[in-house]
Amino acid sequence: MLFNSLEFLMFLPLVFLIYWFIVNKSLKLQNIFIVVVSYLFYGWWDWRFLLLIAFTSFCSYYSGVLMCDRDGAAKRTLRFKKIITGSNIVLNLLILGVFKYFNFFTDSLETMLSSLDISLGWVTIDILLPMGISFYTFQAISYTIDIYQKKLQPTHDVVAFFAFVSFFPQLVAGPIERATNLLPQFERTRHFDYGQAVDGCRQILWGFFKKVVIADTCAATVNPIFDDWANMPGSTLWIGAFLFTIQIYCDFSGYSDIAIGTSRLFGISLHQNFNFPYFSRDIAEFWRRWHISLSTWFRDYVYIPLGGSRGTKMLILRNTFVIFALSGLWHGANWTFVVWGLYHAVLFIPLMLLNKNRRNTNTAAAGRMLPSFKELGQISLTFVLVMIGWVIFRAENITEAWGYIGGMFSTSVFTMPTDVFSLKSATALICAFTLFITEWLQRNQKHGLSLEYPSCIALVNKSKSVRYTIYISLLLIITVYMYGGTSQFIYFQF
Repeated sequence: MLFNSLEFLMFLPLVFLIYWFIVNKSLKLQNIFIVVVSYLFYGWWDWRFLLLIAFTSFCSYYSGVLMCDRDGAAKRTLRFKKIITGSNIVLNLLILGVFKYFNFFTDSLETMLSSLDISLGWVTIDILLPMGISFYTFQAISYTIDIYQKKLQPTHDVVAFFAFVSFFPQLVAGPIERATNLLPQFERTRHFDYGQAVDGCRQILWGFFKKVVIADTCAATVNPIFDDWANMPGSTLWIGAFLFTIQIYCDFSGYSDIAIGTSRLFGISLHQNFNFPYFSRDIAEFWRRWHISLSTWFRDYVYIPLGGSRGTKMLILRNTFVIFALSGLWHGANWTFVVWGLYHAVLFIPLMLLNKNRRNTNTAAAGRMLPSFKELGQISLTFVLVMIGWVIFRAENITEAWGYIGGMFSTSVFTMPTDVFSLKSATALICAFTLFITEWLQRNQKHGLSLEYPSCIALVNKSKSVRYTIYISLLLIITVYMYGGTSQFIYFQF
């Protein structure tokens, strides 16, 4: 079920009313209801996917039960816990590997060996990739690891655990929640918080605006450019790269905003997944602000166990390349994603080696309306570097990525862009401009419409009529765009 669909717009209010007015007398009943509606939400695409997520949930839950030290019995040995933890990790990664990467690795091996005149005759598997499998698999794995590392006590509430893995707002495209944050919220009584719910609605509204209006408008210009890049001048290729940079951010962060806002309607708090990443002053800051739940997952469960930034320079280099390569591969079974990850590793490593990767931890232009010339230069350079990376990410293959980037830096960059004055392209550029202005003014907030902290938009804070005029206007614009058709979220494929 898509967030930007009529079905979801009917589904959400109905679930909300039943949750708070019918099943609210019992925590167990609320959690059972959450599991049921989450499985309905996920099974809307294909009911067979439910068997996979149920199996993943059961195995991870039972691994925790097996590691539990029972009263009056001998404590589980460290070796036993290590075996259980390792077995659950291998099982989850094996499932992920078969569904997502089997054909990729067999095809890659076949291509490599064919260059040596060796034919293995591999047979690929015609299998449908389950929605969001990378997200809920990582979530389940982290539960077992946290128990092993004694950050969390195993739960014996199977319903609460199944709700933790399958919670419908963040099930398909995150944020990737840790059990230490989300699971306890299903184990304690939840009460309706009006202020939290109202801000959740604002965040949902902003998420819909970013996805339905900005991202989908940009896609209408981006897709034709990338589909016919070889016949486009460099100036048009820059526009395509710029608008895709806006599209993927609004598409993915828009989903996160809707997920986080929806969760708040049910008394559940999810972690922030994006923190205005396009105002970053270097690549290290960008990765602290982009897809935060994935970045911190790889940091905590891969980078630090490998040794992190401790040890020799060679070990630091190895660890950095490993997590960026894995981050790229996590996004999909294509070498473009791996190269995209390694590209960011190359940009990140100089900052790491010079101990400058933590120099920009505050908000850009903190306490000021406008950035300094130095900050503006840093933000602009980082944005361009990220934009070039998104070309690699968006390309169908390495050859296309190389050709597209080459075209961006060809002499044709000085020619007039193709179709730049069309209504479609002009609307996309206006949407991008609107995004930058709004998010710059709100960069100290949690989302574009948040009023939680002192806001730069003083008039909006003071005038209720102005606020509601903005809300109603956005709602009307979103409705018009949804009536014209919607598209699937980009990160659903991951």
